Amino acid sequence: MDTDRVAPRGWLIVAMLFLFMVVNFADKAVLGLSAVPIMRELGLDHTEFGLIGTSFFAFFSLSAVLVGFLVNRVSTKWVLFAMALSWAIVQLPMALPVGLAALVANRVLLGLGEGPAYPVGLHATYKWFPNQRRPLPTSIIAIGGAFGAGIAAPGIVYVIQNYSWRHAFAMLGVIGFVWCAVWLFAGKEGPLSAEPAATGSASYGRVPYSRLLTCRTFIGQALVAFAAYWLVTLSVVWLPAYLTKGAGYTPTETGWIITLPALANIVLMPAICAFSERLKRRDLSSRMARGGLACAGLFIAGLLAFALPQVPGRWLPIVCTALAFSCGNSIFSLGHVMVAEITPTAQRGSMLAIGNALATLAGPLAPVAMGLVVDTGVNAVAGFRTGFMLTGAALVLVAVLAALLIDPEGDRARFAAADAEPELLGADAAARG
Repeated sequence: MDTDRVAPRGWLIVAMLFLFMVVNFADKAVLGLSAVPIMRELGLDHTEFGLIGTSFFAFFSLSAVLVGFLVNRVSTKWVLFAMALSWAIVQLPMALPVGLAALVANRVLLGLGEGPAYPVGLHATYKWFPNQRRPLPTSIIAIGGAFGAGIAAPGIVYVIQNYSWRHAFAMLGVIGFVWCAVWLFAGKEGPLSAEPAATGSASYGRVPYSRLLTCRTFIGQALVAFAAYWLVTLSVVWLPAYLTKGAGYTPTETGWIITLPALANIVLMPAICAFSERLKRRDLSSRMARGGLACAGLFIAGLLAFALPQVPGRWLPIVCTALAFSCGNSIFSLGHVMVAEITPTAQRGSMLAIGNALATLAGPLAPVAMGLVVDTGVNAVAGFRTGFMLTGAALVLVAVLAALLIDPEGDRARFAAADAEPELLGADAAARG
């Protein structure tokens, strides 16, 4: 079997899952883009609005884990369809004149349906692509989030300003229904569901989850992903408000500035992943080609987040915004590739989901933490400055620690040795007998 060959249908699946993530992140971003009119209409302060943002994550991680175990046994086509359908349904009622309780319910139900989206999408993709070909399609699906959170922002802002924030929510519901209709015809399971040796996945047998979850690579990539997702959550919930209230940009300017991290992500994510594949083909270790690149990206993102509220002028903050919220995102591709690399195929869906769930635990914490810092500051500008500086310093420390931990080759060797040990003991006993 040609382990490098990818069926053309695999790239169609990647395209559909790219759009899947566009809708996913646009659904998230609409809250942050609507922050000012929502706070004004409902009379909310920063902490209260942060709690609304946090409500999205009430069941986000739990649903990711539960569905991750489900897709070890159930077709990913129908799980993906059910998730997208649920997103569309919960957005439509927001077109009505509903209040705070309905907005919180919308966020909670949306988070419940969106929690498993990315890991299930990757699990479906890895059924079409062997290990050595996975970074690039993973990055394409990941930048769907950048499109949804950034490139779609001006269009969402246009609807908010010319109609209302309620119409923006409902519009995204309609788009979700369209995706579901197309997926019914385009979605299909891949041929590499259970061929570990051929696909370059882990060649050893089942590994206890206690060992998978506590190995160096999993812990290291989870730390980086948690830190990077902290930034993602801040960009979705608080960055528009900071740019308007803290940096003094108009809502229209903010709508366009929000697209810049997405544009940078669209360039950086595939470029970094393609570079990673090239390094692997040159026999550089996964520790360096995947883990090293991801940690370096987070380190740079931390430095830029620290600098964001301090740089002068109108253009330097825009540059810092574009790069701080994009440089660290390669972990959302390379981290999942490393988890898939060390995990037996039969356990891959659940491990990808658990990793994603741990990373997204930053979601409930980041909005409230930033809201509290802003509200306890002398004013909003001072509060945002402190919040971003603390975030940047923490990201730098996490990047250094994770670089010391991540070691896919070492973990694979340890799992393989443990798998071979019973056979060796059995052979030894047979020889003595």
